[in-house]
Amino acid sequence: MITSIQTQSNPDVSKEKGPGNFGKKREENRKSLNVRRIAVIGVLSALTLALSLLPQIGYITIPGLGIQITIVHIPVIIAGIIEGPVVGAFVGLIFGLSSLYTALTSPLPIAFAFLNPLVSILPRIFIGVVSWYAYRGLTLLTRDKYRSISIGLAAAAGTVTNTIGVLGMIYLLYAKRFLEAIGLQSISPALAILGLAMPNFPLELAAAILLSIPVSLAVKRMRRE
Repeated sequence: MITSIQTQSNPDVSKEKGPGNFGKKREENRKSLNVRRIAVIGVLSALTLALSLLPQIGYITIPGLGIQITIVHIPVIIAGIIEGPVVGAFVGLIFGLSSLYTALTSPLPIAFAFLNPLVSILPRIFIGVVSWYAYRGLTLLTRDKYRSISIGLAAAAGTVTNTIGVLGMIYLLYAKRFLEAIGLQSISPALAILGLAMPNFPLELAAAILLSIPVSLAVKRMRRE
């Protein structure tokens, strides 16, 4: 008797807890997530394009060392870490397309290699994907106790993917022609291409780690993840 009276006095209780209401809430959450991902893709893709098309921003020359480092891959890493492999891959695609465009308009003798999408686009797509899986694996392994370290190592994995992917494809497809373009025909192709990466790579790695950690942490804190 008491149960029936309580049910009659609160007719909306069963509706709120019903399967239809739960399904509606799930659909609303899914739509909200999709809108968020689209927004992240838009912002980070625009940032990637800006860094790519404005060399003085995206490609930084270290005074006194004569070394130029790129930070264009960093938005791709952040996209992967904060939104997953699909968003990371899409922003990486934008990076690759911008790299292809730069090659089309560049007078540099090595630009020919980047006209091939296997060099300019494919490795960039995997930057965000590798960053996500590295971050996800590390958070599961550490039970999310060392989030900053997980993000830093994921950023390192994304940077390594970019460097090895691009230079590896150049080595596989254009080793001899590439060496002729830079005037190093007498050196082993593997050593020559590896030597080109050595001055830049440590600084690009450090930049990726130092920038990805605070940005990714700030976004995750805003979402209370």
